Amino acid sequence: MKKNIISLENIVVSFDGERILNSISLDIRDKEFVTFLGPSGCGKTTTLRIIGGFLTPDSGIVKFENKEINNIPPYKRNVNTVFQRYALFPHLNVFDNIAFGLKVKKFPDKEIQKRVSEMLELVNLKGFEKRSIDRLSGGQQQRVAIARALVNEPKVLLLDEPLGALDLKLRKEMQTELKRIQQSLEITFIYVTHDQEEALTMSDTVVVMNNGDIQQVGSPVDIYNEPVNAFVADFIGESNILNGMMVKDLLVEISGHRFACVDKGFGENKRVDVVIRPEDIKLVKPDEANISGVVKSVTFKGVHYEMLIEAYDHNWLVHSTKAAEAGSTVGITFDPYDIHIMNKMI
Repeated sequence: MKKNIISLENIVVSFDGERILNSISLDIRDKEFVTFLGPSGCGKTTTLRIIGGFLTPDSGIVKFENKEINNIPPYKRNVNTVFQRYALFPHLNVFDNIAFGLKVKKFPDKEIQKRVSEMLELVNLKGFEKRSIDRLSGGQQQRVAIARALVNEPKVLLLDEPLGALDLKLRKEMQTELKRIQQSLEITFIYVTHDQEEALTMSDTVVVMNNGDIQQVGSPVDIYNEPVNAFVADFIGESNILNGMMVKDLLVEISGHRFACVDKGFGENKRVDVVIRPEDIKLVKPDEANISGVVKSVTFKGVHYEMLIEAYDHNWLVHSTKAAEAGSTVGITFDPYDIHIMNKMI
């Protein structure tokens, strides 16, 4: 069992009378890649700044390895940060940018040379030591920023949407690189993004946030397959979120029809939200399903077709490698384990 390296206890933050963080509590385990995920303004960057020491909470306790660090300034915390704007020094070459913090701390030249060389190797920039910053691509500049943060050997690296300025192809490459670097160094990475794919691709643990609250904490698989509420289900990937009635354990009613499911413990005849992922729906002949509807649109997405099917009071989103014809009537089926039941959000 991994130990906790950072603990947030009842953290409250307000700006100009507006509550930004609503008494959140969270334990972050050592040597994990943890991602704060949520829409703009949900409080994820504020939480990162609290951990980094750039912001002091109105109330609550921040602990690092079980010691309170509320009053410890950023430069005394064993934490470094990579921002979306890399803030590299344009008048210094790659080597001197990475070595800057070590020189400030007056490390011996031999130790600086050793550490910078190791970092250049780690971020695949060996041979770029004398290259000027303005001659680097966006991805290379980001690697320099990461190396500069890691050369000080922090126990935690904070990354505030560092891939936001990169194009799609480079962003995907850097997702793989960041995960490789984190696993190689075996330190804790805390990453902020609003991009669901980034969170699912890189993370050991995902923290989903909304309106200053933590909605769910779990592995990418748990967050995707077992969302705790409609917000998480809708934000993580695409979902059909339907009104349902939990008739009893293992039986739910959707659009007037009853379906076997695998969920228990919701009580009897209780209104619930039902989540069915688009890729879990199968299209059949209308007379082979309890639910049938008209195909309103068909869009080719490369890997699959995306179809919108109007059935009863809901437009069903369906992903399939086979396309139905727009305007045709089709049946909709799904297996019991493809149905996920959630309590109604208050």
